[in-house]
Amino acid sequence: MAEVALRGVSKRFGAVEAVADLSLTIAHGEFVVLLGPTGAGKTTTLRLIAGLERPDRGMIAIDGRDATHETPAERDVTMVFQHYSLYPHMTVRENLAFPLRSPVLRTPEETIRTRVHQVAETLQIAHKLDNRATALSGGEMQRVAIGRALVRNPAIHLMDEPLSSLDAKLRADLRVELKRIQADLGATILYVTHDQIEAMTMATRIGVLDAGRLVQVGSPREIYENPVSLYVAGRLGQPRINTLPADLFPGAPAGAATIALRPEHVRQGSGRPARVERVERLGDQTRLHLTLDGHAIVTLAEVHTDLEPGDTLPVEPQNALYFDATGARIA
Repeated sequence: MAEVALRGVSKRFGAVEAVADLSLTIAHGEFVVLLGPTGAGKTTTLRLIAGLERPDRGMIAIDGRDATHETPAERDVTMVFQHYSLYPHMTVRENLAFPLRSPVLRTPEETIRTRVHQVAETLQIAHKLDNRATALSGGEMQRVAIGRALVRNPAIHLMDEPLSSLDAKLRADLRVELKRIQADLGATILYVTHDQIEAMTMATRIGVLDAGRLVQVGSPREIYENPVSLYVAGRLGQPRINTLPADLFPGAPAGAATIALRPEHVRQGSGRPARVERVERLGDQTRLHLTLDGHAIVTLAEVHTDLEPGDTLPVEPQNALYFDATGARIA
């Protein structure tokens, strides 16, 4: 594994600037997640690191050397895609071994057997090694796809939303597994997703992308608690952060246009009276959907609350975030 650094990297496709002056360093052993909606530049960033695209400006360094003009084979990276891309006529063992049989690597067969077995054990698919890929479940196929990357020891693993095509339970299971595998192997991973839960649960650091620009980088907690903009604040949190006119509650600082409140930061029992519109009981938590002067607010309540639609509940801000008219954070 090695440090990978992007320095002022830009890439344009016609009139669209897919990546704009992006600088980011992924340290050895880090699990960095790039988070953003479709079109934010996530996949283009991976393709630039992999050598599948060439930057218009800037430099890409891998293990301290300038790799900007190297071919994909010379860069020593692996890439896992959203879709499995397995060889259906091959067994799991053969699929896992395939990258190591590249003429560029010239890996001895004994080393291939050992490495395939180690990765299969780590992924908990050792009992499937002699099955054909077509005989696997969706989750097992994605494990094999991830395993084909892990079987090598590259500078960095690039992962392009590899869990997004799985159902909810498999996604949850593999999030935990992938983080465990990364910790066990000490692998360096750059993972892109639009799923905030994946970002929050797996990342060492999160980089938030907006229209090709990296607008904030930090730990999941830092991004959640101290977003630099209203855009960043809205990328994390479930339920989504409440965004309301700054003058809805007293005490807004000068220049504030918006007050933003996480659901857990709406204090109940004092303040302005809000109307309960809906009570959403989810088992481990209960969400209250309120209206205050025509503005919707979502907050959390005791699991077994007695509140019902039509009730009145006084609320006020706690740990509020304020933003100006452009969406920039006001300290």
